[in-house]
Amino acid sequence: MTTTYTTQNLATDKVLCSTITLRHLPLREALQTISELGFTGVDLGALPGVCNHVPYELNAAAVREVTAVVRDSGLIVRSVNADVGDLNVPLTPAETAARREHADRLLDLCTGIGANALVLPNGRQDHEPVRDLASDLELVAEQLRALAELTADRQVELWVEAPHHFRLVHDVDLASSLYELLPASIGAVLDVSHIVAAGSTPRRFLELFADRVRHVHLRDAEPGYIHHSIGRGAVDFPDTITALSEYGYQGLFALELETRDLADRDRPTAALKAGEYISSLIMARAAQD
Repeated sequence: MTTTYTTQNLATDKVLCSTITLRHLPLREALQTISELGFTGVDLGALPGVCNHVPYELNAAAVREVTAVVRDSGLIVRSVNADVGDLNVPLTPAETAARREHADRLLDLCTGIGANALVLPNGRQDHEPVRDLASDLELVAEQLRALAELTADRQVELWVEAPHHFRLVHDVDLASSLYELLPASIGAVLDVSHIVAAGSTPRRFLELFADRVRHVHLRDAEPGYIHHSIGRGAVDFPDTITALSEYGYQGLFALELETRDLADRDRPTAALKAGEYISSLIMARAAQD
């Protein structure tokens, strides 16, 4: 049976839906559903263990297959949200070459589907350093700087998620230490859930890093927990939209609803409801400016 979704007030030029929101569906079905909801653009989830819409073992054939599916959908792709391994773990020369090859395949995918950016996390899924904090932060920065050279050669931007609740750089203070080591060309993703889970606010993040913010991820959260649907956590979305406007943010917003308070069958409707809510905030703010 085909489900019909009625879009009331979706700012399709501003609000995207990450495929992570519908990670329970195969990629083609997820993209079709997102399109039927009324969204015109996506972030593509490529995170092993979180969203397997892109195989982690990414060879040329897999790149071609995913590229064909995405192109068939007709959706615009803003970014590929991926992982190339634990950036704070020292590598052997062979491992370094394998990471370079993996990054090259991800960039093949980005260019094939027209994605503007590759998004990466900031270290392994552990708050404890592998060696010591200063050494780990420097290694993460070194890896990101090297990857930024690859992305620049392919005319793709590199963005990093920092803070990230589950990774080495898990709060705003640590994010500040990392960003000090990175060139301005490496953008930041403002993920409201990771920021609030760390006990801070999107407004505080913007006070520190507004010039670096290239993209916004939306999901609700509370201190210590990131998996709420929008409206069920502690994120102040009206103030977040206001603060972004005040700091001159002109980019897009992606619903990355990796939530644990919904049945899978309810995720499309929840995504549409969230998209309409965020759209209403964006349009109300625009009317004031």
